[in-house]
Amino acid sequence: MSAPTLLVLAAGMGSRYGGLKQLDPVGPNGETLLDYSVHDAIRAGFDRVVFLIRRDIENDFRAQIGARYAGRIGVGYAFQQLDDLPEGFTPPPGRSKPWGTAHAVWCARDAIGAPFVAINADDFYGAESFRLLGEFLSAVDPAAQPATFAMAGYRLDKTLSEHGTVARGICEVGADHLLCGVEEVTDLARRTDGEIAAGERTFAADTPVSMNFWGFTPQVFPLLGEKLRSFLAANASSEKSEFYIPSAVAEMISAGEATVRVIPTASDWFGVTYRDDRPRVVESIAKLVSSGAY
Repeated sequence: MSAPTLLVLAAGMGSRYGGLKQLDPVGPNGETLLDYSVHDAIRAGFDRVVFLIRRDIENDFRAQIGARYAGRIGVGYAFQQLDDLPEGFTPPPGRSKPWGTAHAVWCARDAIGAPFVAINADDFYGAESFRLLGEFLSAVDPAAQPATFAMAGYRLDKTLSEHGTVARGICEVGADHLLCGVEEVTDLARRTDGEIAAGERTFAADTPVSMNFWGFTPQVFPLLGEKLRSFLAANASSEKSEFYIPSAVAEMISAGEATVRVIPTASDWFGVTYRDDRPRVVESIAKLVSSGAY
């Protein structure tokens, strides 16, 4: 079995960070959240990272980010472009918004030939998640029918913000540990009584949620292509509709084309949803460093 690849979805990085030079340092020596993800992937046995970016940031990205990892892990690039669509489809006039995370993964189809994990560029996922998904992908049959995929299931209570509500993909998991569906729930927060709630609904602290940490084999690319064609047939003229990984995966599961094993992880997830989240992220990283995790 080949070593797994890490696919980093970074096409929105330039716009979100206000320029690549402003990648936010959160580690004690100026490390970014992306640095920790690549480091954890290397420790888990991944031998290649592919950055999914936009063509207009390619030169800056290669020089300022990709070059940092040269010699430590194989580095490749793929590009999310509005006009990279299945034959017969073109983007509508005036559309500038990306087509979404599932389209981003599909755009990497020619750059990846091994089982891979897809992640966001600007989140912290934790070493255990990379280890667990790496072990799964190293043992998976890339020709299995139905296709065999996985996702890291994070505890809901480890993904909240102290500074506002969040939206999370609440996972429905069967007794066989396979994903049945993902429901996007908004306005989640911890109430003053300690309960985690969204409106009148409450959720257990250990409810599994998807934080966009997916394990796929290359079988996902033709399946995504089929789902993308269906999505575009219904939304090709839209300037805002997006094709997301959870909805694409749900269609595969419903059609019996794929199974997705939910692998529980005890790792903390960090992200800067609100500006005031940054000090907590810095403090959390510092604790991990002082504990010897990094």
